Amino acid sequence: MSRQWYFDDFVPGQESELGSRTVTEDEIIAFARQFDPQPFHVDPEAAAQSIYGGVIASGWHTCALMMRMVLDGMRCEEASMGSPGLDGVRWLHPVRAGDTLSLRHVTKEVRPSASKPDRGVVFTTWIATNQHGQQVCTIDGRAMFKKRSTALA
Repeated sequence: MSRQWYFDDFVPGQESELGSRTVTEDEIIAFARQFDPQPFHVDPEAAAQSIYGGVIASGWHTCALMMRMVLDGMRCEEASMGSPGLDGVRWLHPVRAGDTLSLRHVTKEVRPSASKPDRGVVFTTWIATNQHGQQVCTIDGRAMFKKRSTALA
């Protein structure tokens, strides 16, 4: 998607495929060492003895990868005004080294701001699947975007 996304561009029910990314064991371990150093994320031998049978990505790493795919797949840096938060995160299947994650962005609702006419809130679900078609993570959240009409004024 080469165009810039503004509030006006989001429509309830709209779905966008935002690309894919293959995860490596080195990046899984590097992220986990810094942010989530549980043995099944950082130690291949301990991970092999865990219920996962090998190293898996931290759920927070998966969320960070999804965020990056949103930013790479939807040009919205001119209009994005941040997020007031998430409504839910679900880690459904472990992400392993060599997995290729694909991301779908689903617009659930759009709500113009009642008090600030230059913006609105977009309610979304992000769905990450692996190369086997399994959903590995979903994120329900919201983000604030400038309206195109006010950005050009």
